[in-house]
Amino acid sequence: MSANELRLIAVEGFPLVEPGDDLVSIILASLKKMSIRLLEGDCLVLAQKVISKAEDRYAYLNDVSVTDEAEILANKVEKDPRLVQLILDESVEVIRHRPGAVIVEHRLGYVHANAGIDQSNISSSPDNPRVLLLPQNPDSSADQLRHQLQLATGVEHLNIIISDSAGRAWRNGIAGFAIGTSGFEAVVDEVGKADLFARPLEVTQIAVADELAAAASILMGQADNAIPVVLVRGVSLKKSVEGSKGLIRAREQDLFR
Repeated sequence: MSANELRLIAVEGFPLVEPGDDLVSIILASLKKMSIRLLEGDCLVLAQKVISKAEDRYAYLNDVSVTDEAEILANKVEKDPRLVQLILDESVEVIRHRPGAVIVEHRLGYVHANAGIDQSNISSSPDNPRVLLLPQNPDSSADQLRHQLQLATGVEHLNIIISDSAGRAWRNGIAGFAIGTSGFEAVVDEVGKADLFARPLEVTQIAVADELAAAASILMGQADNAIPVVLVRGVSLKKSVEGSKGLIRAREQDLFR
């Protein structure tokens, strides 16, 4: 996993993605304009939004039927009841709430504000606002993208991260994190390895996918940067077919609930 040099390359000129778009063709066309060819072991980090847009994960607020539970919670958090209903629909549990935010356990397992539902950088009609939900199955989306890119390029081993951004307990600000991975071990367990003084490590696990997602998010930005894809080159990743599930802490080990 260690590397003496790590390169992060913003894939520029990426068009706005519409439902049904072929992301593989768009990625390869953008890389070709930059005279970049994918190499063995490369990792592509994609913002969740381009995956969700291509998969048509839009929801229109006028189409939402609001329950009493959503109405009550909406009053507490000062949000549109239709949006709150979507948050509940995408979640398995409301963990905390305050005006402006609902912290939930998403149906995919991670703890997230507002179930990751987003309204930024999305064209919408004021008469029927639309929002963007997270991908239905980010690991599956990452798998499909990786296999298609490998077939199209002849590169035998690529790695994919689908990233989002979120706040963290006890820390201000948001950071990128992985919601889907393919091709590599998302969490590297170093328990038992020796430190500099030959003492065995007892609890060290490295969230490699999250570290790379956070690094890529610096280039992606959060506003009008229009950089939804970043190429990471130079890191040695351990092959795996397990996806991103190892990043999610088991509920019985979660000290914040």
